[in-house]
Amino acid sequence: MEHRGDTSGGPPGSTPGSASGGNELGDFLRARRAALDPRRAGLPDDGRLRRVPGLRREELAQLAHVSIDYVVRLEQGRTRRVSRPVLDALADALQLAPDERAYLFAVADVAPAAPARQPASQTVDPQLLQVLDGMRDVPALVLGRRQDVLAWNAAATALLTDFAAVPPGERNLIRMTFLDDAYRALYTDWPRAARDCVAVLRMEAGRHPDDPALAALVGELRARDPDFRTWWETHRVRGPRQLTKTYQHPVVGRLTLDVQQLSVATAPDQLLVAYTARPDSPSYEALRFLLQWSGRAGDRAAQGGPRREV
Repeated sequence: MEHRGDTSGGPPGSTPGSASGGNELGDFLRARRAALDPRRAGLPDDGRLRRVPGLRREELAQLAHVSIDYVVRLEQGRTRRVSRPVLDALADALQLAPDERAYLFAVADVAPAAPARQPASQTVDPQLLQVLDGMRDVPALVLGRRQDVLAWNAAATALLTDFAAVPPGERNLIRMTFLDDAYRALYTDWPRAARDCVAVLRMEAGRHPDDPALAALVGELRARDPDFRTWWETHRVRGPRQLTKTYQHPVVGRLTLDVQQLSVATAPDQLLVAYTARPDSPSYEALRFLLQWSGRAGDRAAQGGPRREV
């Protein structure tokens, strides 16, 4: 496999203060190499004592059919451009999941000297707000970049929190998961939910390393929460997918809900997120009671329609 003649230079895909940190490609490769059991990779036990878990550099090089020196240069950030066949070989050798493979390509393909691009618009189209308002029995949100809460309906207020009472700069699901005690208490398994949040944010940082707001969010969470710092360094990544979440609601108790994440074709950086319970389940009855009890679900006159970030 061709891997010679690549241009050497500074760390790929990063600038000082970028959301993804310094040598994101090298850090990710090291983290995934350390996380892979050599036996799972099909390597025999050579009898040598392993001082650290995971694959050695020479084993990764062997599996990916590249030189050890090339792996060293990649991990140290001394190789700027990597060909697609080499990335595919590394992803195969490390047995990366689809999200991890996409993240690897994202951090490898970012030009280090590219100027920071302007963040995508966080404005929600009126037509989407109308859809949100019509989902009277379904808690729903519109999320933007970084999991910012851009709009929500009355049912989401009843289920999650009164987003209108949260300062606009703090209306972010990941930030609230770590720093808002009441929101954090909703999760029956907070560590699992929080680790998933970190994986989503790490994926976003790989795709948009020059987003200053994202860098500020990561910096704040790293400074204020030791769990976030620990999980951030694992380089686990995750893209949008269908989820099931269990909440302990202060009014109706335990709720297990499916979380649908729907792309918005007219705004690629936005997601319409809906929370539904399976019919005839205890959670379905509990959610229906909650929305009736709140007195707000579907009441456009009282709510003024779906709320949006300003």
